[in-house]
Amino acid sequence: MDTDGYLAGASIATDSLDDDYDDEIWVDDGTLPPDRYLDRELSWLSFNTRVLELAEDPTVPLLERANFLAIFASNLDEFFMVRIAGLKRRILTGLAVPTNVGTAPTEVLSLIQDKAHQLMLRHAAAFRELVKPDLDDEGIHVETWADLAEADRTALYEIFSSQIFPVLMPLAVDPAHPFPYISGLSLNLSIRVRNPKTGKEEFARLKVPPMLPRFVQLQDDGSGRQRFIPLEDLISNHLGDLFPGMEVLDHHEFRVTRNEDVELEEDESENLIQTLERELLRRRFGPPIRLEITDDMDDLTLTLLVRELDITEAEVYRLPAPLDLAGLFELAKIDRPNLKYRKHVPVTAAQLMPIEPTAAPDIFGSISRQDILLHHPYESFATSVQAFLEQAAADPNVLAIKQTLYRTSGDSPIVEALISAAESGKQVLALVEIKARFDESANISWARKLEKAGVHVVYGLVGLKTHCKLALVIRQESGVLRHYSHIGTGNYNPKTSRIYEDLGLLTASDTVGKDLTRLFNELSGYAIEKKFKRLLVAPRHLRKGLLKRIQVEIENANNGLPSGIRLKLNSIVDEAIIDGLYRASQAGVPVQLLVRGICVLKPGVPGLSENITVRSILGRYLEHSRIFAFANNGDPQVYIGSADMMHRNLDRRIEALVRLTSPDHLKEIDEMLNLAMSEDTASWSLADDGHWTRHATSADGSPLQDEQNVLMRQISHRRRPGVAR
Repeated sequence: MDTDGYLAGASIATDSLDDDYDDEIWVDDGTLPPDRYLDRELSWLSFNTRVLELAEDPTVPLLERANFLAIFASNLDEFFMVRIAGLKRRILTGLAVPTNVGTAPTEVLSLIQDKAHQLMLRHAAAFRELVKPDLDDEGIHVETWADLAEADRTALYEIFSSQIFPVLMPLAVDPAHPFPYISGLSLNLSIRVRNPKTGKEEFARLKVPPMLPRFVQLQDDGSGRQRFIPLEDLISNHLGDLFPGMEVLDHHEFRVTRNEDVELEEDESENLIQTLERELLRRRFGPPIRLEITDDMDDLTLTLLVRELDITEAEVYRLPAPLDLAGLFELAKIDRPNLKYRKHVPVTAAQLMPIEPTAAPDIFGSISRQDILLHHPYESFATSVQAFLEQAAADPNVLAIKQTLYRTSGDSPIVEALISAAESGKQVLALVEIKARFDESANISWARKLEKAGVHVVYGLVGLKTHCKLALVIRQESGVLRHYSHIGTGNYNPKTSRIYEDLGLLTASDTVGKDLTRLFNELSGYAIEKKFKRLLVAPRHLRKGLLKRIQVEIENANNGLPSGIRLKLNSIVDEAIIDGLYRASQAGVPVQLLVRGICVLKPGVPGLSENITVRSILGRYLEHSRIFAFANNGDPQVYIGSADMMHRNLDRRIEALVRLTSPDHLKEIDEMLNLAMSEDTASWSLADDGHWTRHATSADGSPLQDEQNVLMRQISHRRRPGVAR
């Protein structure tokens, strides 16, 4: 969770570029207009609007549109659990400081809630009016009970009786049964029943079992259609079986979102895992911050829910059924290739291909010949990063492996490789970030598994998350120890590597290897090393290093020399970096930003940011790489790494950027950014009022090129240098 202001003086490495900097906290010097930032939360809602626009786009394959509807819903759930919850908490404690000067925090919260409600209604309409009819046309039907013939109802009753009824748990609410705890994000039915003998009305709550499929498939009726009914609809029409002898008067769907952000008070004297596990138990009982109800809910039921959940009317969101469209992830998995993006198989990076087709890959030999820039998911994670670590684990010449793990996956081959290496007697260090939000429990499990195998597991520094993506292999070659390194922009997660766009550098550079050795020593021990050659490291000096690079561009522009700044980010919120870019624009430096998510910088403001352009690209892959490119008077300085320009990344996380030095890599990055920012490439552009405009077609109505498709095609046709086409 980001907070306003900065932390100072954390003990972490600096960069050689920054030796002349004192530890300073950014302060507004008053020379720039006070209203120069957009609101962070509204900017995030604009990002999720762009996701929704993909779901609404009829040119996107149909099941991918259903998937984007589910992504929108899942994104919004997390937004409420973390961002809205955090803003409410800061308002209550008096700590909230809005980015829009002159706007009260409570007013900002009201604007966000109103905008979120509008988007939720638009989201429901996109399913009901756009995607569902198209699914019907393609023979994929989401039915209601009222649509079904008697034969279907009979067959479904058998499914209900045998597979659903036994796991249902209706909970009565009366003097002997207090209002039950409603778990966050669970889908529930509110039920009113009447005793026909006494005439007394009662209320009950029924949780829709989350472990059951959200959409129950109907039997084949010979039409070739695939037919489904929402689980809650099936249950609702068999409530009589749950309340025998009672008269069911009414039932409605509702859903509660709770504050599920963990506020961890770290203490060097406490066991971090035990502290985190205690906080994870508390997360389940966070206060409600959103109540979603179907638009037909009666006032009596709503009044009861509002009172018992202790929420305000502003936190009630009336929506048409069905609620929780994240359940569409299930339908998006239907095996209909013609309704999905064309399958793409990642290729092995050209530099990692064996010279002879029948030869076994030699990862270390390939890396020793040159730095290798990887671009996932166009290039395979399995045959590059994963293979690098697996070969290191099996290689008898490898003496040590050191690695950071922020988020990984179940049955991770990366974790298995580290375990195998430790069991074979190698020195293995794993820095497991157990505070990665919503992955805490899984990471604790992996940490304990690694420890049992003999891996040296550490949990980073108190007060900081370790977000950098680093792997270091020490290998003995002819009596000399060589360093083989990987520095990436994405997690060591084989599953997300297939859908996240990321960059990574494999290098045998002794300079980078020694940099990583020093950094790992800081993370696992007590060393405080201030000189890195090719790294920029947060929290102490990454911001300073980037501001210095921005200042160089300003000076070059003032002296009539070539200048330019291009950044590719997930989000940009940090005021100091933004103000640096504003001043670069004022000096005439052309600034191009490619931002997937939040951007609170206002581009195109006369006298402030008329030289700044902001674009956003969303598509089949989640744009996740971070690039920092500076023209530097014809000697480009280009970094890639794990950090976004946000307070949490620059002040409360260990982040690392590595400078690319290969001319081929600098050219590749330049061409990639040229493609992304081209007027011929489909994208969204940001205006100074925070509005994003989609550019998907040219003046003649023809579709603009898709950057991801172009890269997919280009990279799949690469050949190993020196190999004829």
